[in-house]
Amino acid sequence: MAEGDKKIYLASDFHLGAPDYESSLVREKKIVSWLEHIEDSASEIFLVGDIFDFWFEYKRAVPRGFVRLLGKLADLTDKGIPVYVFTGNHDMWIFDYLPKETGVTLYREPIEREFFGKSYFIGHGDGLGPGDKGYKFLKKVFANKFCQWCFARLHPNFGIWLADKSSKTSRAKSKGEDEKFLGEDREWLIQFCKNELTKKHHDYFVFGHRHLPLEFELSESSIYYNLGEWINYCTYLEISSDSVELKEWK
Repeated sequence: MAEGDKKIYLASDFHLGAPDYESSLVREKKIVSWLEHIEDSASEIFLVGDIFDFWFEYKRAVPRGFVRLLGKLADLTDKGIPVYVFTGNHDMWIFDYLPKETGVTLYREPIEREFFGKSYFIGHGDGLGPGDKGYKFLKKVFANKFCQWCFARLHPNFGIWLADKSSKTSRAKSKGEDEKFLGEDREWLIQFCKNELTKKHHDYFVFGHRHLPLEFELSESSIYYNLGEWINYCTYLEISSDSVELKEWK
């Protein structure tokens, strides 16, 4: 494929490991089939956070499973296709294992990029915009080196069980919120984008986290996309030289 025909792909919120092993494995195989489908046309691939429903790297141990995805990521980078992984609120404790073992590039904060002459602002989206003060406080706690050291003192069997339980409780409390558009004034990422546009123009804002696939016109020259998730929607963004399109993998 000619270089000018190459495309950029973005997806997020696979939440592998949730809600149980069996359904997660089906989803993982679907994700790998998507990666295999796009690899010939991909110039870059962005996985924008919450790849795992929980991930914590102990010094000598990582969570079990996900070998199909990890193997495919290593295969892609071995072929020279750059893969960028963002940490999300569920897997912010990814450290150096994925970059070392699979060759991906890791981002912890939003980035700015240019594709085909258009500017993009890309990030997971957690903690951005007004509101959600409780989570913003928790994020600071989880990112604290001393708190991470304390958690690492827990035996992996207990630590991973505790985190899985916490994740399921959080998901139960927010059930239904991800299935509907809350209105422009209550969509914090829209508020964040509009505030950013007062400081600097971006043609496109791309986030995950929200779980609802969205294409929202912020102005005549700027659009916000939310990538959705892969438990219900299996959506991703495809960027080419002449189009930007939110698609569904079936």
